[in-house]
Amino acid sequence: MSSDPRSKPISPTEHTALEKHACAACGAQAEWSPARQALVCPHCGTVAPAELDRDTGKVREIDLVRALRELPDELRGWQAAKRSVRCRSCQAVSVFDPARVGQSCEFCGSSELVDYDEIKAPLRPQSLLPFRIEITQARETVRAWLRGRWLAPGSLGRQAALDAVHGVYLPYWTFDAAAHGRWTAESGTYYDTTETVSDSRGRQQTRRVRHVRWHPAAGEIDHAFDDEPVAATRGVDHDLLRRIEPFPTRELVPYDTAYLAGFVVEHYQVVLIDAARRARESMVRQLRVLCAGQVPGDTHRNLEVDATFAGETFKHVLVPVWLLAYRFRGRAWQVAVNGVTGAVAGRYPKSAWKVALLVLAGLAALAALVFLQAR
Repeated sequence: MSSDPRSKPISPTEHTALEKHACAACGAQAEWSPARQALVCPHCGTVAPAELDRDTGKVREIDLVRALRELPDELRGWQAAKRSVRCRSCQAVSVFDPARVGQSCEFCGSSELVDYDEIKAPLRPQSLLPFRIEITQARETVRAWLRGRWLAPGSLGRQAALDAVHGVYLPYWTFDAAAHGRWTAESGTYYDTTETVSDSRGRQQTRRVRHVRWHPAAGEIDHAFDDEPVAATRGVDHDLLRRIEPFPTRELVPYDTAYLAGFVVEHYQVVLIDAARRARESMVRQLRVLCAGQVPGDTHRNLEVDATFAGETFKHVLVPVWLLAYRFRGRAWQVAVNGVTGAVAGRYPKSAWKVALLVLAGLAALAALVFLQAR
């Protein structure tokens, strides 16, 4: 949630009817279909009409400095009635249609869900990436991934029921900035000399010794950062997200609740000021690498970088992820699939006897190698 104390809670009258996407044929609630890239009625199959703005050029970048001073009220609220629940186990906050009754957490499988009351209206996403991978493809991707985990217990496939794969929209912040870096360093150039030494038997031997000749160096660099991502989720392991990134942010479309129909949205758990700080730290690390690449010579030391940033903007976006959350022997595990590219990553329990067998096999191979070298 935003930390802006001057923002006002959104009132019920500010909710619009954008969430109502009724089927023209039977009146049931239509849901977003990744396969059809349209709203489709799950009951009769009718493609529901929806006016969707797919113009990526209309995705808005917001001035970061101005937003940190005061977030405009027009950027707040979900533009629809929403219900929020917090999971007592993983602390993720899920946001969905109030008519939906959640039985378990989409992120860890826990049934310990409690209502979550907003202190103030959240900053609304400016854009999102619609699901492209449909659920059947996601299930096949997860099934293939599970089959490839040789160290997993044999019962894992039965415990991690694939009908528990759910589509969720995860919150991200993205940041743009024009960076300028001034750097100083000591540049090193290698040179070799020949030395004569005596071995343990007093015999003279020559060897080449490498040295470094140091001299001062300095320079400047300019770099434009575009859509530097900061995950704002608590429900999904950030390491898993890094392994299924990148999300193609150049394909973002303006926020519209039609894309969310049938899916759960996670409330951001990293506020804007903290996300901006993380993005700046990441940019500085990357800028340091770029400056290091400019230092002449063979090596360098004592690199110092003075970084300044201008034109900083941000977006609050939603990205699609298919998530398998299951519990195995008292622990929560996750497998995540990028809802656009299909990239998959996950965590899983290890079978003790399989791990032991692998260790024994490694020791046997090492013993065989030592035996052959000793012959």
